[in-house]
Amino acid sequence: MLILRSLLFNAVLWLSVLIYSPLVLLSFPLPPIPRYRFIRQWARFNLWWLEIICRLGYQVEGNVDIPGPAIVLCKHQSSWETLASQVIFPPQVWVLKRELLWLPLFGWALAMTQPIAINRGSIRKGLKQVVEQGLQRLQTGRWVVVFPEGTRMAPQQHGRFGIGGAYLASETGYPVVPVAHNAGSYWPRRGFIKRPGIIRVVIGPVIDSHGRKADEINRLAEEWIKAAMVKLERDCA
Repeated sequence: MLILRSLLFNAVLWLSVLIYSPLVLLSFPLPPIPRYRFIRQWARFNLWWLEIICRLGYQVEGNVDIPGPAIVLCKHQSSWETLASQVIFPPQVWVLKRELLWLPLFGWALAMTQPIAINRGSIRKGLKQVVEQGLQRLQTGRWVVVFPEGTRMAPQQHGRFGIGGAYLASETGYPVVPVAHNAGSYWPRRGFIKRPGIIRVVIGPVIDSHGRKADEINRLAEEWIKAAMVKLERDCA
């Protein structure tokens, strides 16, 4: 039954990409935030479908209601959080590898969200791009979502935190919101089966970036996320 439910979810997910992506491309004339609000309806639909067919829902713990935009440093375990972040947080952009924008239809539609698409081959240029474009997005009222591990990690595993999101915070003074979740226990990275249950998303205390260097901001976020993940994964075991 799990295989059938997961198959039906994936089939509708990719069908929705084929249907919705051309509509997203037609939204180009809209201003960035209204365009984003239209685009994220795709994520809302697929989270709803995931709960209906795979019986996989989620709950959010913590407060995201802070004044003004912020930089989210989020644990990366599966594809689920790329959908959920669009619904949980205000209008946003992601820091991602530029190759994703080259994917037919999906990548072209993703480009309509004005992400910060970096070349991972050049760290210095990438950091400069994150600061310049990140500041512009933040000044227009959008949040910046960063997955500092850079790739999806299996439960109970942690990748090295890249400095990009923390560097953006240090250079611009915008606050950082650390986020932990246990999505990988239900929707594994590169996994086909989606287990039923409730994914827990825990939003940590805001980290004030004023007067702090990037290394300190990164350390504070990483320490909080790792401690939160220990409890989340223990409770999920």
